[in-house]
Amino acid sequence: MQKKEKVREHIQNNYAAVALKQGADGGCCSSGCGCGTSTVSFLDASALIGYSADELSQAPEGANMALGCGNPTAIAALKPGEVVLDLGSGGGFDCFLAQAKVGETGYVIGVDMTPDMVRLARKNAYEAGIDNMDFRLGEIEHLPVADASVDVIISNCVINLSVDKQQVFKDAYRVLKPGGRIAASDVVATAVIPESMREDLRLVASCISGAEYVEDLRVIMEKAGFKEIRLVPKDNSRELISSWAPGHKAEDFVASYLIEAVK
Repeated sequence: MQKKEKVREHIQNNYAAVALKQGADGGCCSSGCGCGTSTVSFLDASALIGYSADELSQAPEGANMALGCGNPTAIAALKPGEVVLDLGSGGGFDCFLAQAKVGETGYVIGVDMTPDMVRLARKNAYEAGIDNMDFRLGEIEHLPVADASVDVIISNCVINLSVDKQQVFKDAYRVLKPGGRIAASDVVATAVIPESMREDLRLVASCISGAEYVEDLRVIMEKAGFKEIRLVPKDNSRELISSWAPGHKAEDFVASYLIEAVK
């Protein structure tokens, strides 16, 4: 338990620093993450992840920190009027993209465990004049969201950071409406991660060492109750992962995946 809390505290502190700098030095799932030396620009990093130039222009300035390993809104098939929940919403970038798709009749909720991130996201929403969006402080293992109230859950490279992934999917299942779906991009393990990497908190916070083995993740999701599970690797995964932690050969052990399932 003490080790889990140490990991959680390190991750929270890491993202508080990112929020306060508004992403100036990158963070998890970023080509400018703290364990690397890359100086790839936000726009280049976001394009590598999977965002179009049009999408990058939709969100308020300061929302995009180039944090992530994919574009969950691209696979979520969001429709007008739907309620969307973003796990680990950060500065709100994916929430703003989701809001543009669900329209004024829809609603978007972002949950993040870092107070500085929640404050930043709320500031971004306020300055953009968006009312049908709410950012809440909380852990993705224990969501501050009512039962069966959400149509779609999205998440971008955050679940790997959790120290209790079974609880993440259990609570995700709880808040989804019957027939609701999850569409996430995340990092999963494709080989046994060396213990030296597992113990490196910098690599944990950089969305590498905390990754769950892909087939174990499928079992976790099935146990939570999910059906129609699809785990698909991104085509440019090796290029993406190698840019986060140069010299660690993390791309030999983990990969960026698109994760979909239905309640």
